[in-house]
Amino acid sequence: MIKPLVLASNSRTRRALLENAGVDHVVYPVSIDEESLRESLAEDGVTPRDMADYLAEMKSLRASGSFTGDGIILGCDQILDFQGASLAKAKTISDAKSQLRQLSGQQHRLHSAAVLYEGGKPVWRHVGTTVLHMRQLSPDFIDQYLERNWETVQHSVGGYLIEKEGVRLFSRIDGSHFVIMGLPLLDILSYLALRGILTT
Repeated sequence: MIKPLVLASNSRTRRALLENAGVDHVVYPVSIDEESLRESLAEDGVTPRDMADYLAEMKSLRASGSFTGDGIILGCDQILDFQGASLAKAKTISDAKSQLRQLSGQQHRLHSAAVLYEGGKPVWRHVGTTVLHMRQLSPDFIDQYLERNWETVQHSVGGYLIEKEGVRLFSRIDGSHFVIMGLPLLDILSYLALRGILTT
């Protein structure tokens, strides 16, 4: 019997990516104190890439400890890495404007981590990284962009959704579109196919 994939996330984007790829899964969201953990990890000098990996594992671990069925648990996390420091989601539109002014004309990285737990133990992990080169944005454009898009981007790190108007902010993107969306999908699909959970 093939074990079900259990997504330990309530992210509509991650759900849609799996659904569009034809991956049957169960949604089992868990909560961890991400803000406190991020602050603690940053104080300990943990890199943004390793921070994403750690937080993804914490979500898998939490779900693994409480999910009553027999499944393979998928925990995910994404961190925006700007000059070696993690950038948190803006809490206000004013904060988002400050972040975009900081990112304007610069490059940053998105690290999207995925960790699979099975039988209470990690069995697979991967961190995908994409480098995004942001155009030089005028203060007026940033203000107008956020006024138009704040309702849709306020829960997105960096203040943009690449699948919407946010794509206009960039001159070049090096890496996977799926990583930007918050899921290293191709790598997950390869593992699931190797396990026989997906047919190819």
